[in-house]
Amino acid sequence: MESPNLSNVAVEILLTLGAGPRHGYAIKLDIEARVGANFVLGSGSLYQALQRLERRGLIGEKRGVAPVDNRRGRVYAIEAAGRRALKAEVARMERVVSQARGGKLAPEGGPR
Repeated sequence: MESPNLSNVAVEILLTLGAGPRHGYAIKLDIEARVGANFVLGSGSLYQALQRLERRGLIGEKRGVAPVDNRRGRVYAIEAAGRRALKAEVARMERVVSQARGGKLAPEGGPR
């Protein structure tokens, strides 16, 4: 299985692409809408992360595929390896939260 080692931005990109192919700007907008107003993803950071994910084979450019928002631009989609890496990272996060809750370092239940 792919080693998680995913940055927070990489996790957010993979979560976004899990819902369907998107171009870079649509990825940025989706992440900012989902994470909240206090999170601003710079274009440089986004495109560097996209390049790293593509080099690792976690995402790929999809030619001839319309993005979910029908905008123009390079369209990215999550690859099978990206889904596996995301699942592994989410499992790791769940273990961390469980341990934090066990040590009374995180609230019980869902996000607050």
